[in-house]
Amino acid sequence: MKRELDPKIVQKCVNTIQMLSADGVEKAASGHPGTPMSLAPAAFEIWMRHLHYDPTDPRWPGRDRFVLSCGHASMLLYSLLHLAGYDLSLDDLKRFRQVGSKAPGHPEAGHTPGVETTTGPLGQGLGNAVGIATGLKMLGARFDDATTALFGARVFCIASDGDMMEGITHEAASLAGHLGLDNLVVCYDDNGITIDGKTTLAFSEDVAKRYEAYGWHVQRIDGHDHADIREALDAALEETGRPKLIVMRTIIGIGAPNKQGTAKAHGEPLGAEELKLTKQAIGWPLEPAFLVPDDVRAVFAERSEEGKKAHAAWTAAEAALLSGSAEKADLYRRMMSKEVPGNLLSELVKVVPTKDMATRVSASTVEQRAAALVPSLAGGSADLNPSCKTYIEGSPAIARGSFSGRNLHFGIREHAMGAFLNGMALSEGFIPFGSTFLVFADYMRPAIRLAALSRARSIFVFTHDSVYVGEDGPTHQPVEQLWSLRVIPNVDVVRPCDAMECAAAWTHSLQRKCGPTVMCLTRQNLPLIERPAGFGPAVMLRGAYVISEARGGKPGIVIVATGSEVSVAVGAKKILEEKGEAVRVVSCMCLEAFGRQDAAYRESVLPAGVRRVSIEIGRTAPWRSVVGADGLTIGLDEFGQSGPYKELQKIYGMTPEAVAERIRAWK
Repeated sequence: MKRELDPKIVQKCVNTIQMLSADGVEKAASGHPGTPMSLAPAAFEIWMRHLHYDPTDPRWPGRDRFVLSCGHASMLLYSLLHLAGYDLSLDDLKRFRQVGSKAPGHPEAGHTPGVETTTGPLGQGLGNAVGIATGLKMLGARFDDATTALFGARVFCIASDGDMMEGITHEAASLAGHLGLDNLVVCYDDNGITIDGKTTLAFSEDVAKRYEAYGWHVQRIDGHDHADIREALDAALEETGRPKLIVMRTIIGIGAPNKQGTAKAHGEPLGAEELKLTKQAIGWPLEPAFLVPDDVRAVFAERSEEGKKAHAAWTAAEAALLSGSAEKADLYRRMMSKEVPGNLLSELVKVVPTKDMATRVSASTVEQRAAALVPSLAGGSADLNPSCKTYIEGSPAIARGSFSGRNLHFGIREHAMGAFLNGMALSEGFIPFGSTFLVFADYMRPAIRLAALSRARSIFVFTHDSVYVGEDGPTHQPVEQLWSLRVIPNVDVVRPCDAMECAAAWTHSLQRKCGPTVMCLTRQNLPLIERPAGFGPAVMLRGAYVISEARGGKPGIVIVATGSEVSVAVGAKKILEEKGEAVRVVSCMCLEAFGRQDAAYRESVLPAGVRRVSIEIGRTAPWRSVVGADGLTIGLDEFGQSGPYKELQKIYGMTPEAVAERIRAWK
């Protein structure tokens, strides 16, 4: 905003934000009033003087992003969104934290207009912000030039003491500094209070110096002094070549006579009496609650109109791009829609390797073709490209000052990688992936869970998917991870059995638009499995299918297997059939996708009344949901041990001979 506002109306706007927040928490009898109260001045200055937004189009690609990493302060964001004119009414604010409300306890992307990412678990939002800022840089490298600047947007993030303590922000901030993300501004609410009490109980480091060491531009200010805030924001936005941190010393619950500066202002309502005293202390009317003065509405309405004008100018620039180079315009359309060809599977099947190999290797071959067909695909690994084999060939890795590539080196930062992917996925242009070993999914679980909750199109590629990691031993051998991921709602876990299913795995991952996909791949070689005559690859996308039919077509036993155990099941079937058994083998590449099929298809694959066996080299108990109480579960319910994987197969009874014997004894 060019014009300067009268200090009195500025304070009135700030008080409006503070009291809307406090009233919302009070009415809900639940929430965090103190942090919104302390952050209101800085948030007001960001939204009023710098943030480019258009409430009539919350997903306008040219908008600046505002990420509230300290999601417990959600009433701050809801108050701002309401005042700015987003589709969030005063009645919605009055229903804060109530069932069905647009104002849930913590911000949820896709649920409330204007909320960029789902925040609450501390540190995740700052990691998201790094991903968003990187994605904008990558889009700018592709489409911006001397005459067009579609992706010069900035990312403003507010973080708390808790965010700064969580390990994920150390990783994310280190990566941001390494990349020199000068489109990222983080305002740190240094109020010195947590739920337990003063932060000095457990936190005494100099955060500013730490961020300076990461390569950030750092300022320290009084977070309640508007002149300080304005000067710091202006200086931050002028600084180039590095991300910016503004350390704001604030007083939590400022204005509350008896609770300001204390833990009592953090995680509980002020209370009717204290709220009354607070309003009296700042000269605010006691009634009505949720008051928004007309002159405050007018200030925000004027600011929103400025955003609409900025949007219109951006749209004109976009139109110029689209009317220019046909090749560039086509790439722009494809990336902004995150286009995936309808014939992707048939195209990927064409490049499927025709020899035995590890699925991490065959998936890599397939990925190269997928990357050629889907320009939105980009990602990297946590220092494991030689092992995970996800590097996109023919494209450079991004680096400080160079963002035209499609590969990212995350370093050994799995925590940050997960949050980074979600931020990029929830923004424009990219379908991101990140890769590491499956056992380290434990480091990324919070981000995977939030991806599922946010319906983010993140792809998590995990290799070394079983105890067949071998000599590395039980610290690196996943046993419980497959099911620990399957139990997260809205996560699709895909475990291909051979090169052909790797084509289906990448197709499924790229076509899925409503949530994340986890791909689990082997370290060891697997055989190509012979499909029946007339096999149509599309059936693989149904999650589970008959990969080897019983002799005569009517099974007496159905073996359900995944990944490396499918070939074991096929081998066991041959042995059992020599003994007169009728055995069907079902490859269950994605249990979640199979569960979404119609009842008739599920019955055709797993007919009722036919005894079932599951085979997967991991925890067995959850397979009861598939094989039933009378079924047989073959797997591993203990940690592995160090040794060559072929020896481990014998030790754990995962050979065709041992499986056939188990089934014969069970019958």
